[in-house]
Amino acid sequence: MAYHADSSDLVQKEVLSWDLFGTAGRELAQSIADSGYQPEIIIAVARGGLLPAGHLSYALGVKLSDAINVEFYTDVNETLPDPILLEPMLDTASLKGKRLLVVDDVADSGRTLALVLELLRKQGAECRSAVIYSKSASVVEPDYVWRRTDEWIVFPWSDQPPVTAQA
Repeated sequence: MAYHADSSDLVQKEVLSWDLFGTAGRELAQSIADSGYQPEIIIAVARGGLLPAGHLSYALGVKLSDAINVEFYTDVNETLPDPILLEPMLDTASLKGKRLLVVDDVADSGRTLALVLELLRKQGAECRSAVIYSKSASVVEPDYVWRRTDEWIVFPWSDQPPVTAQA
């Protein structure tokens, strides 16, 4: 079962509600549209980027989407030594020459986003990145950012523990 990071003991944190997520997605989509960039495919960085990528897919009218699975965070402010790609793997060879929008929920250290962008660019794809949040410590400056913060972020899709069968 996927681990849930419990941030209830944190005093300082950024809390994104479902309503604010709706606003964030529309505003992020508008900034992408205003830039003139027209992605052919949206790539979600799973798991955190799945919902933002879906939102942007609809908001920008981009029907083609896929996901790349990366694990890095293991708990609140705890990570693996390096981000790692997980199976099933994205068919990166088919992305050569395509305009991609790589979407994640947050560029925290930026190492996950850097790994994905490097991988896709090596395959010959044109990549831009979009995140809801970016932090000052990120090694990557995403192309599109809705908001900047250095607090721990509580997303509406991960603010509760996973659902388990009731006895």
